[in-house]
Amino acid sequence: MSLARATRSELTKQFTTSMWWILALVMFLYVGVTAGGLGGTLGAVANGTLGPDAVNGPALPVDAVPPVVYSIATSVGYVFPLLIGTLMVTNEFRHQTLTPTFLATPRRGVALGGKVGAGIVMGLLYAAVGIVAAVGIGAAALAALGLDTLLDRSETWAMIGRMVIALVLWTLIGVGAGTLIRNQVAAVVSVLAFTQFIEPILRTISAFIEGLSDVAKYLSGAASDALVGASIYTSLGGTDASGGGLDWWVGGLLLLGYAVVFLLLGWLFSWRRDVS
Repeated sequence: MSLARATRSELTKQFTTSMWWILALVMFLYVGVTAGGLGGTLGAVANGTLGPDAVNGPALPVDAVPPVVYSIATSVGYVFPLLIGTLMVTNEFRHQTLTPTFLATPRRGVALGGKVGAGIVMGLLYAAVGIVAAVGIGAAALAALGLDTLLDRSETWAMIGRMVIALVLWTLIGVGAGTLIRNQVAAVVSVLAFTQFIEPILRTISAFIEGLSDVAKYLSGAASDALVGASIYTSLGGTDASGGGLDWWVGGLLLLGYAVVFLLLGWLFSWRRDVS
């Protein structure tokens, strides 16, 4: 079977289940509500609706508000493509459908390549969902408060393009994690524990411990923020909005490196093993 056919086969598997659209719907609601709420709050602070007495800390510059609101799609929503990428592989281990997959595609490299190809497509789909939610609802909230949405600027659309790349790479990281960790519960718990608890804690305390910030900026979430160029965590935390000082292309290469490493480790230590 060719790589193109393997990719089509993997996409057929995805779209014949309900998990993909359930996660996409939850992503749209979660990202949309967060972007709308954040846009309303930051916009009210920026235009003076919320006065200094109601604000705890300095307000963001007006031109910095839209990028932070739009980047909610990646800074918050990345967990959804990460999960769908993980489930793409672990579902096969859990439901023991990997055996017929390998019988249909005996060359395991092609089979894994098919999952990578399908992961790219799913990443693009989830990127569209997240960006429509964040930019659409966030821009509407900003416009309602009389703020410039900055959607007429090339810099904004360049950032949105980088958001697409980031969300696709998060999907591939999920595919790699699911390939490496065969047990579905263990894989899902591992990616959620690291991305939602361990890494945020490390990035938070790095601001208070000398030298730790030099390490924290190379974590996956920081690399994603650097690639996008804006993030609620870095902007409101008083640090560099680009994710710790890394150039956007360095953050992109670093995030790509995480995906490649997970895929290679999964190939070496799990994918080539016998399937029970």
